[in-house]
Amino acid sequence: MEEIYDIRRIMEFLPHRYPFILVDRIVEIVPNERIVGLKNVTINEPFFQGHFPGAPVMPGVLMVEAMAQTGAVLAISSLPAEEHGKLMYFMGIDKARFRKPVAPGDQVLMEVEIIRRRGKTLKMSGNARVDHDLVAEAELLAMVGQEQ
Repeated sequence: MEEIYDIRRIMEFLPHRYPFILVDRIVEIVPNERIVGLKNVTINEPFFQGHFPGAPVMPGVLMVEAMAQTGAVLAISSLPAEEHGKLMYFMGIDKARFRKPVAPGDQVLMEVEIIRRRGKTLKMSGNARVDHDLVAEAELLAMVGQEQ
């Protein structure tokens, strides 16, 4: 099942708001399996003021956070509707690798898959691409928490 979520729909699942919401659109979602999210990187991002002046590069930790937020949309939207107000808590990162820099003007496509679900805990695999080139990848551990 393919669905597209705009930013308003994404904000129904995530508590994050500007300047820390790092996914702009969901272009594909298969509940309980996988999701593809999009982040448009612009020079207006607040982190570019200091990372790095004259040579702006998106911090790797924020690419991982963008993948985690995309995975959270998948996890929460896969729950029964009455549980959609729950928060996802990021618990761990494994096998994080950063392959190429991400700069203003890039469009980052993030694909996240659920590897394993045990109770309230999920292990997910994520990758981020710009123009089909792998820029980052990581395994993410998260837990479904309390209501917002």
